[in-house]
Amino acid sequence: MSRKVLSISLINLLVSILLMAAIVERTTPGSYPLITLTHIAGGFESPVHITHAGDNSGRLFVVEQRGRIQELDNGIFLDISDRVRSPFSDGGNEEGLLSLAFPPGYGFGKDHFYVYYTRTDGNNQVSRFSLSGDPDIADPNSEETIITLDHPTYSNHNGGQLFFGDDGFLYISTGDGGGGGDPDKNGQDTNSLLGKLLRIDVEAGVDPYQIPPSNPFVGEPDHRGEIWSLGLRNPWRFSFDRLTGDLYLGDVGQGSWEEVDFQPAGSLGGTNYGWNIKEGLECYNAANCNDQGMTDPVFVYPTHVNGTCSITGGYVYRGQDYPGLYGSYIYGDYCNGNIWRLNNQAGEWANQLLLDTSLSISTFGEDENGELYLADISTGDIYQVVQVMPMESIYIPFISND
Repeated sequence: MSRKVLSISLINLLVSILLMAAIVERTTPGSYPLITLTHIAGGFESPVHITHAGDNSGRLFVVEQRGRIQELDNGIFLDISDRVRSPFSDGGNEEGLLSLAFPPGYGFGKDHFYVYYTRTDGNNQVSRFSLSGDPDIADPNSEETIITLDHPTYSNHNGGQLFFGDDGFLYISTGDGGGGGDPDKNGQDTNSLLGKLLRIDVEAGVDPYQIPPSNPFVGEPDHRGEIWSLGLRNPWRFSFDRLTGDLYLGDVGQGSWEEVDFQPAGSLGGTNYGWNIKEGLECYNAANCNDQGMTDPVFVYPTHVNGTCSITGGYVYRGQDYPGLYGSYIYGDYCNGNIWRLNNQAGEWANQLLLDTSLSISTFGEDENGELYLADISTGDIYQVVQVMPMESIYIPFISND
């Protein structure tokens, strides 16, 4: 064999090895991943949320549980760790600064944003903060309290997601207050804001907020007007499909089932997802299992099977870079690191494993273009979700020196 042929063969072998290394990541036997993860940043302390500002800046913001928000490339944006109870202070492992939301119009005449965090007294709070004058630095002394959510003595089940819908209203997910099995029955208590999805108007100029008159329980006795949906245990990450407006929500199970809940765009609200009368599709409280008027999840998977333990809700992919993922709801599990996609195919929901990782997936995130990211809370690393070709369709080019 000539040196030229040998050189070409070695180059092609190297290309093959590099392509294989980029694609293969702990797949199940006989399968291949449809995605891989590209590491884009590290060094964060317990990242629990990733989002963008919607201001055409292209910036990504990473929320750290200890009480800080960092821009991916520009350092600390806000530090309120002095008023946040978290595992870095004296809290339990589910407390802390949990999410961030920028209102529509941020950067175009608006310089304020909203955060959800656990206070040092153990209660949760939604607050408004403003910029310091520098677009990359917020003023920690500008805090305005929007709503306080009294929390029982348990440190778990804080919910903690903020998200602005297409209607301009702020949606807030709250946990049932913690403990095992919802001991205070908050999930079904319409006088309680816990175990709910709330909807309030924080941009109407009414201090501290206005309840939208179209909320489903406005004017009803023994119902808080802020409630949009009820019957939730610990909704850890929900999102709206940026194309359709459909709502997807990952609700963490008690001990048997993790669930994906769904609400179509145009819903009038008032959906009851069943907790603590039901967990997933099954009765939880066998003595009282009247599920009339309740809405079942569109998909469930068992808790504590093959290492699963806690669903991390994600996003419907609407980016432009990976058409094979377009329209798929991408989500994962905190404990076993699996990443799945869920699709509605002619009225039937189909679930597919995309990738088996060793990550502790605390959150997914979306940039301005709809590309997806996720965080590993244990290592502080941020990854982008990247589609790859199936093994069978990989084309290895022949490299010639001619």
